[in-house]
Amino acid sequence: MTSQSVISIKNLDHYFGDGQLRKQVLFDINLDINVGEIIIMTGPSGSGKTTLLTLVGGLRSAQSGSLEILGQELCGAKTAQLTQARRNNGYIFQAHNLHGSLTVLQNVRMGLEVHNNISPAEMKTRSAQMLEEVGLGHRLNYYPDDLSGGQKQRVAIARALVSRPKIVLADEPTAALDSKSGRDVVNLMQQLAKEQGCTILLVTHDNRILDIADRIVHMEDGKLVNDDAVISAVKTNAG
Repeated sequence: MTSQSVISIKNLDHYFGDGQLRKQVLFDINLDINVGEIIIMTGPSGSGKTTLLTLVGGLRSAQSGSLEILGQELCGAKTAQLTQARRNNGYIFQAHNLHGSLTVLQNVRMGLEVHNNISPAEMKTRSAQMLEEVGLGHRLNYYPDDLSGGQKQRVAIARALVSRPKIVLADEPTAALDSKSGRDVVNLMQQLAKEQGCTILLVTHDNRILDIADRIVHMEDGKLVNDDAVISAVKTNAG
């Protein structure tokens, strides 16, 4: 791993199932992502993008090759190591995954619950400040059902970033949003991530947001395609 690399993937393979049902879904993935970079991963449905994202996030264990996250090898990692690794990450999903029975403030505060060194008062203050930053300081006591789709996704961003994670992993964060809300959401992610110095790996089918990327990587049939012509075509289609 280079000194600036926060995600370093070498010769990574991954399989689903066992025995005769065992199927390879990722093939010889090699990727280095540096501090503060915004990387967008494109590719058709079923190409392995979300699988790779969950491996990077420690949501499932890497089986073969090398997957170093912030200097820690996660290939073959034990459950406790994966749990610890997940605490360095903020997650933003296509479905915002907010809890309907909790207020906006309580939903964001959940992003701090896994950190034992923060007092309840500090949790409340930081959550309110983060909601202010995403433009929802006037909605602290609202419930998710009272918010628009774009507002819900902003709450999800606040929850992901409130712990000041080193890495943000986003899986189709604009898929359920109209073009303006989607643009607002990614601009906000970009701005806050730059301010906090965190690295973003974002999976998307949304060609409208490709311009925020420092780099675009493309996945086809479980392989990363580093073909400049393919990347150029993806960017051209975005226009």
